[in-house]
Amino acid sequence: MSTNTFFKKKGPFKLNNISKLTSESIEIFDIKPLNKAQKNHLTFYDSTKYKNLAKNTNAGACITNEKLQKHLPTECIKIISKSVLYDLAEIILKFYPDANIDYPDETLTEIKKINNDIKISKNVLIGEKVKIGKNSILGQNSIIEHNVVIGENVVIGPNVHIKNSIIGNNVVIQSGCKIGSKGFGFIPNKKKNLKFPHIGMVLIGDNVEIANNCTIDRGSVDDTVIGENSYLDNQVHVAHNVKIGKNCMIAGQVGFAGSTTIGNNVSIGGQAGVSGHLTIGDNVKIGGGSGVIKDVDANQIVMGYPAVSFKEFIKRSKNE
Repeated sequence: MSTNTFFKKKGPFKLNNISKLTSESIEIFDIKPLNKAQKNHLTFYDSTKYKNLAKNTNAGACITNEKLQKHLPTECIKIISKSVLYDLAEIILKFYPDANIDYPDETLTEIKKINNDIKISKNVLIGEKVKIGKNSILGQNSIIEHNVVIGENVVIGPNVHIKNSIIGNNVVIQSGCKIGSKGFGFIPNKKKNLKFPHIGMVLIGDNVEIANNCTIDRGSVDDTVIGENSYLDNQVHVAHNVKIGKNCMIAGQVGFAGSTTIGNNVSIGGQAGVSGHLTIGDNVKIGGGSGVIKDVDANQIVMGYPAVSFKEFIKRSKNE
């Protein structure tokens, strides 16, 4: 399901031809995250938060640093870098040279006739190799770019733009949503910040509802995922690589920073913010306006900035 078909890929390349940091010459066919990489893939490891994934990776080679290399399997080739993400970005661009800029889709055409009882409103543009399930509805002025997959009984409102995405059945996407665009990824550099290419996609499960004017960025190397039966209110922002579980309820103007994982049955109040690379457990409730800056264990209720347990929040409030 997550096979990448949205970006033109070059290669394979010999490892020592795409990185000056190694003399190894195995063939590399693609870039994958630690948990999806196989022997002919390159991956990366830059934080101990992903130590368990590193220990079990099947990748043929991994860009990492001096301290973290010990966590990788013996058979995995270690490419030691002083700036893992910077060197990774340069290699990704060799495989996917157009992945750091969202160019307009030149394959877009206006569809006037379509099968399977699909209803398409005025001024809808659809790119090449798009698949749309039966009984789906596309609102006026919407754009569906090449290779996007849309399931059955999907309702897409007016002025929606979808690219680099696979969407399940019975999904509702309301007006003004932007799904699958490049995320906000940069590697700081004194001379010029390096844009990090995004070669992942957006995967939206069955029975998801996404309200007006939400933005969901595609993944960088991994994918951005919205689990089945989850609801996103108006103006929610989901950054690259975020994983939202099943049956979640996300109120308006919530923002998720990149690579954070949200468990199942999580409820988040309006205008809350969740920092990047965090894990929020199942059944967690986050109060409106909260700022979550560290992991939250399952079955907790947190509130405030920085977010603390609800009991601690009430205690602090009484003392102020």
